[in-house]
Amino acid sequence: MTAEGGRTTPTERAAPTVVSLAPSATATLAAMGAAERIAGVTAHCGLDRPVVGGWLNPDYERVADLDPDLVCTADGLQAEVRDDLRERGYDICHVEPDTLEAVVDSFETLGEAVGLPDAGAELAGDARERIDAVGRRVESALETGGSERPVVYSEEWGEPPMAAGNWVPEAIEAAGGRYPFCDPGERSREVTRERVEAAAPDHVVVHHCGRGDRVGSDPLADHGWDLDASVHVLDDDLLNQPSPALVDGIETLADLFYGDE
Repeated sequence: MTAEGGRTTPTERAAPTVVSLAPSATATLAAMGAAERIAGVTAHCGLDRPVVGGWLNPDYERVADLDPDLVCTADGLQAEVRDDLRERGYDICHVEPDTLEAVVDSFETLGEAVGLPDAGAELAGDARERIDAVGRRVESALETGGSERPVVYSEEWGEPPMAAGNWVPEAIEAAGGRYPFCDPGERSREVTRERVEAAAPDHVVVHHCGRGDRVGSDPLADHGWDLDASVHVLDDDLLNQPSPALVDGIETLADLFYGDE
């Protein structure tokens, strides 16, 4: 706090102090070398900092104790939290990407917000280069092998089964797959056994939200589905989190779809 009892402004500190209420923002800031600026996180963030509550129910008093210059939120589900904190006088950086391009653009937005525009731009540029490199690898594999892109079913939730939306369709396309279940930018949607079986996927990717890589031993059998597909269980951060982890996920998918091709 300042001598007058008000909240310190960014110009009064060497670097802005940040409370990150979004795991994606925490991961992105850490990836650009800004972890030391993060003073508090939620219980869902992968950084050892004081915890100020959950993603959708942060403790505003704990946030106030940390006296941040900036609070980071993300996704429409945190809109109410964002608005509450703005009403309390906090500066907010809120990103709400719904496509792959918007995810990468958000790296630059976060970099600007914490006073590290060059680091944010570098992180975004690196992500674009890595995605482009996967694309070149996929095209080479298709030309060499003379095969078609495999059909992929990507499941974000299992009860009921939900086909992943938002940026995941583009991530699968970038990794060389075909995804007939959602268009880019659409929200995840419930799917039926009949629709999935009719699509005849070559690969099933399971990344249930909030479960890491912990799902049933046979997700398809749990649904009662009969699919002739390779089943891959991924840490959900690799596809569900709009952070640099998503680029790791695209590279992981390309490895699964094309192996050593």
